[in-house]
Amino acid sequence: MSKYLAYPFLYDKSCDLRCDFEILTDEISSQIGLLRSFIKDDKLRDELSKVNEIMYHINPSLRTKTTVTKEELTWIEERALCYKDEVAERYEKFVLPEGCTEASHCHVIRSKCKSLVRLLSRYKEQGNNVDEILFDFTNLYSNYFFVLSLKLNKDNNVNETEFISRNYK
Repeated sequence: MSKYLAYPFLYDKSCDLRCDFEILTDEISSQIGLLRSFIKDDKLRDELSKVNEIMYHINPSLRTKTTVTKEELTWIEERALCYKDEVAERYEKFVLPEGCTEASHCHVIRSKCKSLVRLLSRYKEQGNNVDEILFDFTNLYSNYFFVLSLKLNKDNNVNETEFISRNYK
């Protein structure tokens, strides 16, 4: 084991997905921090700090206990619904994950949150207990960052590029 160990659980057995979960939540938090650095609006910057803090509380949930709350979940849901209402005309179509810099960062985070849901699902499939609120949070985070991407594109006068699949009709 390296004397420069970056994280104490990096050498856990590969079938133990807790470290992977913690690394992925850390990556998502880092991406949220990067997104926040591009945001000029103080209110949204504060909101993203809170969203980021909640993600960091999610981070040790599989190894220790779940400390995120229904109230925090409701708050994020309310923020997502607010943005969804604000961009209702943009919400009805499937779009390519692009746009302004800030929206593009949202799409990266949204996608990583879906990976987090899959990781939780695999962890549960292994016979481990997973608090259902973690599935709620991780799915909601993906939705939150999707509608936030639409809002940020709208704020920057950038139109989304609609995607029409050849496979799914």
